[in-house]
Amino acid sequence: MAILVTNIKIGLEESDDVAFYKAISKLSVSNDKVKSISIYKRSLDARKQNNIMFVTSVLVNLDCDEALVVKKLKDNNVTYKPAYELKLKTGTEKLNSPIVIAGFGPAGIFCGYILAKLGYKPIIIERGKDVDSRVEAVETFFKERTLNSECNVQFGEGGAGTFSDGKLTTRINDERCNFVIDTFFKFGAPKEILTSAKPHIGTDKLRRVIKNIRKEIIALGGEVLFSHKLENIVVKNSRVQSVIVNNKEIRTENLVLAVGHSARDTFEMLLDKGVFIEPKSFSVGVRIEHLQSEIDKALYGKLASHPNLPKGEYQLSYREAGRGVYTFCMCPGGTVVPAASEEESVVTNGMSEYKRDKLNANSALVVSVGADDYGKGVLDGMYFQRHLEKTAFNLGGMDYCAPAVTVGDFLKGKAELNLKSVEPSYSLGVKACDFDKLFPAVVNDFLKKGLLNFDKKIKGFACDDAVMTGVETRTSSPVRITRSDDFNALGINGLYPCGEGAGYAGGIVSAAVDGIKVAQSIALRYRPVE
Repeated sequence: MAILVTNIKIGLEESDDVAFYKAISKLSVSNDKVKSISIYKRSLDARKQNNIMFVTSVLVNLDCDEALVVKKLKDNNVTYKPAYELKLKTGTEKLNSPIVIAGFGPAGIFCGYILAKLGYKPIIIERGKDVDSRVEAVETFFKERTLNSECNVQFGEGGAGTFSDGKLTTRINDERCNFVIDTFFKFGAPKEILTSAKPHIGTDKLRRVIKNIRKEIIALGGEVLFSHKLENIVVKNSRVQSVIVNNKEIRTENLVLAVGHSARDTFEMLLDKGVFIEPKSFSVGVRIEHLQSEIDKALYGKLASHPNLPKGEYQLSYREAGRGVYTFCMCPGGTVVPAASEEESVVTNGMSEYKRDKLNANSALVVSVGADDYGKGVLDGMYFQRHLEKTAFNLGGMDYCAPAVTVGDFLKGKAELNLKSVEPSYSLGVKACDFDKLFPAVVNDFLKKGLLNFDKKIKGFACDDAVMTGVETRTSSPVRITRSDDFNALGINGLYPCGEGAGYAGGIVSAAVDGIKVAQSIALRYRPVE
């Protein structure tokens, strides 16, 4: 149990001790009553560039009746915070076959970790390779343009998030988020993720963390099988009976589908099997790059070079007539990476290492699209993504170069790439492109509206030499594999759609939380393996 004191502001050069002093003063207790005190969260308030502050929340353990202290204060910034413990209960029904989890991204990892902790010995199958082999395959593609369609930025140990910033921010309000953050720290993530309001691990450190969790799952009796692709499911009397993996049958009555948002062949297979799938809106657009130093100046003003300030980040949005344009997955000091998972296609993503020390800042700049843009068929959104990716490949010269344009030229309607201070970081090269040949008119129209609107919020966002590189299509799953309240797919007992690919998450933490929820649901029904 503890007391949480929020909204404590301290200067850039003030120590945590100042926040502790302010918290204790607010509680009106003597120092001898304080058993422990620590920073709970720390964020940055840079709205006033001449007075940038850290905003902290402080967790205080008192040697007295904490609930009574909070009640007497009647202060919205002082709350009683009971200790949180993840509830892990097990059921009584006997398992007749192993639980199988398809996919080893955040949802599959945390679902498998929870089930392994409870003694269920799950079998986890992943179509891609282990993270070390995966890094080798990805680097080969980045350098030699040789794409492995089963092991790439989208497929393999850790999922798509392994080649990103390792961002752990989320909009969901679920206490399981704390368990996810604590688990990442337990297995090797930097300590500051425990207190940062915008925690990130960095792709370089995240790889080691993922390996450590995998080793723990195996030590607890689970199996992790790489280069094992889910090819089919066998359903009888509305109940999962088995799965076909690498042309071999594995008996199971419980299959967790944590396949990620890019498992297009899996979506087609499920639709053919009669699994209920709904189309879902998503967003498409580009990666936009600026000099990180210019973003810092725009956000921090004269204090931009202050050593205590983090790399500047932004999150921007604009809506008009029911459609939105927004920035997504911002990578300070990062690079734009080739993220294709199908041959003869171009996909972009953003990636930052822990230090975020590269020259450019990049972010997805995307426009929301729906059935009116691409059709009302269940998989029409997926086919629309593929069309854009194939078009980008052709416009880029059919060698995995990416189509690109400088912002100034794009706003003038020119298909030119007049590079100045911003050098594109996409490793396979970029080629000037007419975006009117790449995107539907409505997407280009809203990209322009977004640029002009965001330039009012961040000076220089629409500067002439910023670079837009296409295409960003994998913002979220184009489908939702609908499930009931017990997490089973509609009409199929033992099939558990899970995570981002199934349409129930949007990022590392939310996907991990969904994996935990599914694991808890399965555990409530069955008793652990004897």
